[in-house]
Amino acid sequence: MQRTYVIRGLFAVLTLAASVSGYAWWEKAHGVQTSLPTVQSLPVPATTANPGGLPDFSAIVSRYGPAVVNVTATSDAVTDTSADQSGNDQDDPMFKFFRHFGIPMPPDHGHGHGHGMMGMGSGFIVSPDGLILTNAHVVDGASEVDVKLTDKREFRARVVGIDKPSDVAVLRIKAGDLPTVTLGDPSQIRVGEWVLAIGAPFGFENSATAGIVSAKSRSLPDEGYVPFIQTDAAVNPGNSGGPLFNLRGEVIGINSQIYTKSGGYQGVSFAIPIDLAMKVKDQIVQNGKVTRGRLGVVIQDINQSLASSFGLKHPAGALVNSVEDGSPADKAGIKPGDVILSLNGQPVDTSADLPPRVAVLKPGTEATMKVWRDNAEHQVTARVAELEQSTAIAETGSHTKGRLGLAVRPLTREERSQSHVGDGLLVVEASGPAARAGITSGDVVLAINGTPVHDVDQLRDLARKAGHHVALLVQRDNEKIFVPLDLG
Repeated sequence: MQRTYVIRGLFAVLTLAASVSGYAWWEKAHGVQTSLPTVQSLPVPATTANPGGLPDFSAIVSRYGPAVVNVTATSDAVTDTSADQSGNDQDDPMFKFFRHFGIPMPPDHGHGHGHGMMGMGSGFIVSPDGLILTNAHVVDGASEVDVKLTDKREFRARVVGIDKPSDVAVLRIKAGDLPTVTLGDPSQIRVGEWVLAIGAPFGFENSATAGIVSAKSRSLPDEGYVPFIQTDAAVNPGNSGGPLFNLRGEVIGINSQIYTKSGGYQGVSFAIPIDLAMKVKDQIVQNGKVTRGRLGVVIQDINQSLASSFGLKHPAGALVNSVEDGSPADKAGIKPGDVILSLNGQPVDTSADLPPRVAVLKPGTEATMKVWRDNAEHQVTARVAELEQSTAIAETGSHTKGRLGLAVRPLTREERSQSHVGDGLLVVEASGPAARAGITSGDVVLAINGTPVHDVDQLRDLARKAGHHVALLVQRDNEKIFVPLDLG
């Protein structure tokens, strides 16, 4: 049977970017609703129709192609025969599902690093003084980053900052009066409209490919922070970090991922909405880090059967499974079984809609929700807290971050009391081997191969040393069970 993979990062240097969250697992979200910062305003070229009735993108390529750059990243990391060029363990069962997809170059190429690696991606200039956007996985872990313009000038770039959850990175080069792109509004795009991608697929610089918007607000496995724009524009290794344009010549997204059975382009590509990326850029430049809001709820989709059981006319909203003690949701009176129908006046059609909207809320501000409870609508107001992203470790497919397919965090004092356990790690998300074995969010991992688990680092170390089969002792609903995992 042919498997289908999500290939994150059409370029790779080192490790798989994994989202890190420290709150209830369904709140790992990061959609963005923000006014776009000022970028040099330039005339927008209009496409024209050729005799066959199809749009002509030549004016856009001519005007904005010079603002698209090639990004070369070099790492001093020692290569490993058991890993691919991006540092991922090929024996890891999640390798093929979440491996980086790029253009690695041979060791010792270019900069003379004895055991170094190189790879290529794309980026685009958003300010004439040298600020560039690309993907986080393009430059994460790189010791040197070089940028090449279409006029053949080359610059050593400084990595201003990266944000792995959104896969956005900000670079700066020392130059002035540079060509820039014009930014558009992703919320205004329509499914079926034409789009244009410019980048360096397989190293072929400034290549243009076109397609249409296939879908909006796509949620991908382990990618809860981005409501992706899906397109069928040809995107291949090296396009990662490059811009996605609409017919008006405005950038509406950053090309980031593909969905494939072969490892190459097969008509399904994903781009990060540009408004989200610019919000991340603003926070990195101004604050040096990215903050996100949190409510502290575990949610799921609601289908027709659930809607009927809760007295809803239509299956819409986010069904609350559990509420974290002491969280903003808990203090606001939200309860398991509530269905969140709207946030700050915006409808929540599916559970995937809620996390991105919560994440962009400023910590300390109030969020108003319309909640369905006891066959009636209620209005609830919660004061948004800040997401502490450093308190959980995602273990999804990186050689250094585990082989289990688990995202876990330490139990809080209240959770330990409720679970009646001394130590253990709460599962905030399961994928790969763990998901196939039936482990779900809310389970508590107590031991691995008979060794009690005390912290995330210990679990990661034990999983790394384990063979092809491990047994996890898991507590679920006050019952302890052993769950076997086949790591391949």
